[in-house]
Amino acid sequence: MGTRDPSVAEAHHSVKGHRGDAALEVSVVVCAYTERRWDQTCAAIRSVFDQQPKPAQVLVVIDHNPALAQRARGRFPRAVVLENEGAPGLSGARNTGLRAAAAPVTVFLDDDAEARPGWLASLVGPYSRRDAVATGGSIHPRWPGARPPWAPPAFDWVFGCSYLGLPDSVSPVRNPIGANMSLLTHLALEAGGFDASVGRVNGTPRGGEETELAIRLTTSKPGSAVYYVPDAAVDHHVGQDRITFRYFIRRCWHEGRSKATLVKLTRSSSGLKSERRHIAAVIPATLLRDLRHCAAGDLTALMRMSATIAGMAAAVTGYVTGRAFLR
Repeated sequence: MGTRDPSVAEAHHSVKGHRGDAALEVSVVVCAYTERRWDQTCAAIRSVFDQQPKPAQVLVVIDHNPALAQRARGRFPRAVVLENEGAPGLSGARNTGLRAAAAPVTVFLDDDAEARPGWLASLVGPYSRRDAVATGGSIHPRWPGARPPWAPPAFDWVFGCSYLGLPDSVSPVRNPIGANMSLLTHLALEAGGFDASVGRVNGTPRGGEETELAIRLTTSKPGSAVYYVPDAAVDHHVGQDRITFRYFIRRCWHEGRSKATLVKLTRSSSGLKSERRHIAAVIPATLLRDLRHCAAGDLTALMRMSATIAGMAAAVTGYVTGRAFLR
């Protein structure tokens, strides 16, 4: 594995000049923790190897599950299979992959997501811009059946997917969604990587680790930006256990707790910047639209309105509880 620490300019040049049909100068990291997702994990890794151009390196990081690590080594000899060197959880696993990445750009794909053709090339495209320090792609839900009629699109982040209110074209955003994102490797390492005090551990529905790191990255490099790339698309499997109203409320509450931690860690109003805009613009428009549909006799619109209000209340309660706990 290389030990180079390229400058930002070198990183941009390496990504742009990928030696014709050779591999992109990109390391792709897939983190996994359970054999219950084995089929999905295999599909995720295959989708990475199917990209054209291919990544220079594929790293599979197993979160404290030796049996799964052994199984992955036997199934994917072309990948480098590592075991989480840090504390259990997604942040520790991602940091293990980030430290092992040999390329100037490190890409993260969830173990239950499948990349579409052209995903990787699109995701690293914005690095031709000198201000790009991270990118994020679109994440489309793959439901186990039909979409739950009560699920409001503005809350698709609950299911780890892109949500109503994100840009329709390549645009700066505060942070990517962790299931489909990339970072300049050396800048992320210099910033300290992912903070293990936020994020998921053994499926606990918390988040925010990529948001916290994205804020640190842009703060450490004034004038830099994180870009959302809708064409860098993946399909994200939504488990049966995640399409219940109980999970929805639980996830919203934990997100509020995570945001309380995020605000404390960043000591910045940036921690809630996107949420304020979402509450001020997207949520009212969504409620108004569903109200019109409800008046026209669409009873599912009433269900979505109820879920929107309940989800907001759960997130706010989680945030207030988290702030009180941190004090």
